[in-house]
Amino acid sequence: MADLDRIYLDNNATTKTDQRVLESMLPYFTEFYANANSSHLEGFNVKEAVENAIFQVANLINANQNEIVFTSGATEALNLAIKGLQYSSRKKIITFVTEHKAVLDACGFMETQGFDIEYLPVKSDGTIDLESFKNSITEETFLVIAMMSNNETGTLHDIRTISESTHSKGALFLCDTTQAVGKIPIDVVELGIDLMTISAHKLYGPKGVGALFISKNLKQKISAQIHGGGQQRNLRSGTLNVPGIIGLGKACEIAKSEMTEDAIRIGQLRDHLEKELLKIEGSFVNGSVTDRIYNTSNICFPGVWSEQLIISLGNISVSNGSACSSVTSKPSHVLQALGLSDEDALSSIRFSLGRFTTSAEIDLTIKKVTALVLQLRA
Repeated sequence: MADLDRIYLDNNATTKTDQRVLESMLPYFTEFYANANSSHLEGFNVKEAVENAIFQVANLINANQNEIVFTSGATEALNLAIKGLQYSSRKKIITFVTEHKAVLDACGFMETQGFDIEYLPVKSDGTIDLESFKNSITEETFLVIAMMSNNETGTLHDIRTISESTHSKGALFLCDTTQAVGKIPIDVVELGIDLMTISAHKLYGPKGVGALFISKNLKQKISAQIHGGGQQRNLRSGTLNVPGIIGLGKACEIAKSEMTEDAIRIGQLRDHLEKELLKIEGSFVNGSVTDRIYNTSNICFPGVWSEQLIISLGNISVSNGSACSSVTSKPSHVLQALGLSDEDALSSIRFSLGRFTTSAEIDLTIKKVTALVLQLRA
C-alpha cells in the first residue's frame, strides 16, 4: 500500500534501492567479506561473485565481460573516458550544451590542456539538429560526447545516427547513458557505442558504484586516472566495492527482466500526471513530447517560483533541475539552452517517476500541485 505521507517523484536524481538488490548485497558485508583480489579460497569465492555481476551488467547492454570497468559512479566513468583516452594528433571534442555538468566540466578541463571543445546548441525541443551536427564533424574531431536521455527533460537523442556520423569521420563516440540504462533497451553493438556510462543508483541499485563500458574494438588505450594496485586490468586501481558491484549486477538483472513491464506502467502514470497538470492555465512541457523517455515530465508553471512550489509541496519530492543543484536560484542551463527565459526556467518542475510510484501518489500529487500553483499565483 502506498505511503502517502512520503511521495517521491525525483527518481532521475536517485532511486530507492530495490529490496531484492539490498538482499543480494547484505551477505557481502558480513559473511563473504574477503577481498576479491586475495589469493585464498574465500577471496576466490568473492571474485566468482564479482565475475557474475560483471556478466549481469554486460548482459544488459550486449557487451562482453572484459569490456566492463567498475567505478564509483557515472561521474568518475565520464572523467575516466574523457581524460583517460590517449588522444592522437586530433584535438577536437564535440559535445552539446545540454549535457550533464560532469561532461561539461570535464570538457572545460580538457580546454585547459589545449583541446578544442565545440559545444553544439540544441533545438527548442531539446533534440539535436543532426544535419548541423554532421557538418560540425571534421577530420580533426577525435571524440563526440552525447547523452542518450536528458536528465532534466527526458529528451532522447538519435544515438545510432550520431554514432554513424561520428565514425564516418574516424572519431570515437562516448554515450552518457546514465538516465537511460535499465529503462530502455540498449545494445552497444547495434548502436555503435565506443564508450558508455552506468550508475547503479539510477536503476534501483546502491549509490557509490557504476561502470564504464569500453568497447573491445577501441584501438585507443585508456590511461588510468586512479593508480595503485593495478586492479581491473590497470584501468582503475583500488579494492573493489564488492557489495556495491553485487548490487549493480542484481539491479541490471532485474532491469533486463522487468523493463517492458516498468515502461508500460510508469509511462501510463507519467502521461496521466502530465495530462492533468497541463490543465493548469499557462502550463507547458519543456522539451520534446515525442522523443522522450517514459518516466520524465518537465513542466513550466509560469508565474510560480519552482523553489517556492517545491518547499510548499512538503512531503512530495520533486526538483527544478539536476541533482547537482536541485533547489537553486540559478536557472537550469538545460532549459536556457531550449530558449526559455530565466523566469520560465525558474518556474519549471521536473517530475521523474519510478518503479515504486503508485497511482494513488500521482492522484494526490495532481491535486496538491494544482491547488498550490493557484494559491501561489494568487
